[in-house]
Amino acid sequence: MPQDYDVTRQVWEGKVPVEFVLAAHECTIIDAPKPYYAMLPRISYFPLALERAYKYFMSAVDESEVNKDDVWLEYDGYPLKWHYPVGVLFDLHKTDDVLPWQITVHLKKFPEDDIIRCAGRDALESMFMQSLKEADQLKHRGEIVNTMQKRDHKQLWNGLVNDRFDQFWLVNKKLMENSGSNTFHFVPMRLYKTDKPYRQVLVKPMNEAAERTTLAEACRIFDPDFDSSSSRVVSHGVEVPLDTPVIWLAENLAYPDNFVHISILSS
Repeated sequence: MPQDYDVTRQVWEGKVPVEFVLAAHECTIIDAPKPYYAMLPRISYFPLALERAYKYFMSAVDESEVNKDDVWLEYDGYPLKWHYPVGVLFDLHKTDDVLPWQITVHLKKFPEDDIIRCAGRDALESMFMQSLKEADQLKHRGEIVNTMQKRDHKQLWNGLVNDRFDQFWLVNKKLMENSGSNTFHFVPMRLYKTDKPYRQVLVKPMNEAAERTTLAEACRIFDPDFDSSSSRVVSHGVEVPLDTPVIWLAENLAYPDNFVHISILSS
């Protein structure tokens, strides 16, 4: 099942309008700063946008009381996990149609029990590359990613950071090879529910009947109690038909880390 270039490109170009607002009780000046606005790629990560927002809000706080490592984001009472893609967080937590997505920026009182700290852009890059290598281990037993050179890894990362599809895809297309001796052994998938860590299990492209594994079958592998009548299955902001073959999802809807990220929401 070949990739659909138009779908892949549209997935990459998906954006979320975000309104960053400084937590009111952390502002130390009389007039609170205006919000900071940004159009963030769904396939990207919040730490890549936080540096500018952080600098923007520093004029409104006492810098001597702020540690950059204590910065965290909140929406509707939920601390946002920095290592989840922006689009996944939006799909999980945004329950209405109001835009832009208003996110509260906190500079103090990091919620240690709820989320882990991001140690900077290098930590994010390391996490991303580890995830990408894991995905290729599932698809090709690591045979493709292990033959890549460091400059290939950097090109993938820089393509994501700079939002350059062609730069990224020039290398990533090798990881998406699904023919001949490079057919996928498993489909890299992660399933998300609000208030729970994501789940990851082995999903084969073909089921025991030698038919293409569908999204519905994959959801039941993840959760035997999955009820399609009371659930919406979403990726990239779109409700995905449950009869969609998971191999098509892997080839066309995978995030840059090469995983298919699926959110199961109450209907």
